[in-house]
Amino acid sequence: MQISATHDRQPVIRLLQAADSMTELTALLHSAYGRLARMGLRYMATYQSEDVTRERVNQGTCLVAEMDGKICGTILFRNAVQTTGCGWYDRPEVASLAQFAVDPALQAHGIGLRLMLATEQLARDSGAQEIALDTAEPATHLVGWYGRLGYRFVEHAQWSHTNYRSVIMSKVLSDRSLLTPDLAYAQS
Repeated sequence: MQISATHDRQPVIRLLQAADSMTELTALLHSAYGRLARMGLRYMATYQSEDVTRERVNQGTCLVAEMDGKICGTILFRNAVQTTGCGWYDRPEVASLAQFAVDPALQAHGIGLRLMLATEQLARDSGAQEIALDTAEPATHLVGWYGRLGYRFVEHAQWSHTNYRSVIMSKVLSDRSLLTPDLAYAQS
């Protein structure tokens, strides 16, 4: 099924449900991370199995973007207790996001931004003071995009499952909500 985003039609941002297909979610991750794989970067999402996808989504709160009955984007939120693995992630006030993907045919239509904003709101609601992420240092297009969204470099990390050095980026969360009602995710 081919889906497309238009200016007047946006996907629903909602929680991942038990009925959602891990096969489709894993395929979305592989597709969305394909450009990075072609750059020679071995992100977990470039090769992970359905079982690993399932394990990862169970490590936090997984949001998906759905349009025309098809998942076209995803992001994983981890509260501060669930966020671990490096010095910055181990801080008690830092939440994180991971496994962030948008269907390549729908990138640059605001879906990723909506997923990021919904995740930042989850972080605020959880009491976190910061939300952090990591990406490959050579993926300068991603480092730049996150920087434009207000994320700053805090440290480097080297994960055992990757072939690159990661940059850890973090954003201070304000007390005010940045979401408008149409950007809130559906809780049902």
